[in-house]
Formats: sequence, structure tokens, C-alpha cells
Amino acid sequence: MARKLIQRYLPDPGTIKGNRHLRFLGSAIHDANLWHLNRRSAASAFFVGVFCAFIPIPFQMVVAAALAVMFRCNLPLSVALVWITNPVTMPAIFYFTYKVGCYILDVPVSETSFELTVHGVGVELARIWKPLYLGSLITGIIGGFAGYLLIRLYWRWNVVHHWRQRRKRSSSKLS
Repeated sequence: MARKLIQRYLPDPGTIKGNRHLRFLGSAIHDANLWHLNRRSAASAFFVGVFCAFIPIPFQMVVAAALAVMFRCNLPLSVALVWITNPVTMPAIFYFTYKVGCYILDVPVSETSFELTVHGVGVELARIWKPLYLGSLITGIIGGFAGYLLIRLYWRWNVVHHWRQRRKRSSSKLS
């Protein structure tokens, strides 16, 4: 079943509840609906997690947790999906979102090198922030919506598949 597949890869609720960065959520983090896994909560969590993964901000997991509480979707799944952008995938994803933003704003993609210092990164970010954040917002919304739809469809397909198998087994027992 889809629930068992997803639950196998989710972080432990105790680990998330004990996270010191999530203390600002207070007692809202203990809401049972945040830990329940069904078609709606999983699909909504995919939207929240993928959306937050595409936004280049620090503490993406905290933002995903706050949005999961606000929209009452599965908290562990929302937080886990933020790791789509990890240190290995982050450069490629954010370069892609930058190119999307440049395309939408009709701005040429700059191919400059910069110093890997705080000042060098700050100067470069000040120059590219508009296309980067616009592209990130658009790809986050599109990616989140695609994840939402795919999970809803997969979950529905899985349920129908199990119903048909059960009906097939029961009809073969009657014969």
C-alpha cells in the first residue's frame, strides 16, 4: 500500500517533535493530524515540501514545518522532502531556477565567476536575486503542484489496484 511505502522512509515523529528549531510551533506540533498519513495529507505534504525545497532560503525545514502546521498536512513528509535540495543537487536546481527567472524576466543569463567569500557571494546574489527568486517561486509552485497531483493519482491507483486484487481473490475462492 502507498501508506506503507511512504512511512518506511519518513523520519521518526519523536525526532521531529524534539527538534529545538521547531519549538516555536509550541503545542501545535502535537496535533495528531500532522502525523496521520492519508491521501490528502501526503499530497499536501508533497506540495509543501517540494515548494520549500525550491526556495533558496536558510532553514527550509523550519519553513516547511510551519507550512505543514498551517495547512495541516503530514509534517514528517513535508520536512523530509525539503532534502530534494541537498548540497549535491542544490547548485543544479538553483541554476535551473535562475535560468527560468531570467527567461521570464527576459534578462540574459550571466556567466560570471565570483569569489567564494562572503563579500563575493553577497555581490553576486545582489545582482541575480530577482531572477533567482522569481524562478524559484515559479518552479516551486509548479513542482509542488505536480507532486500533489502525482501522489493523489498514485494513491488512487494503488487503492483501486488493491480493491481489484481483493475482488479477484474473493471471486476465485467462491468458484
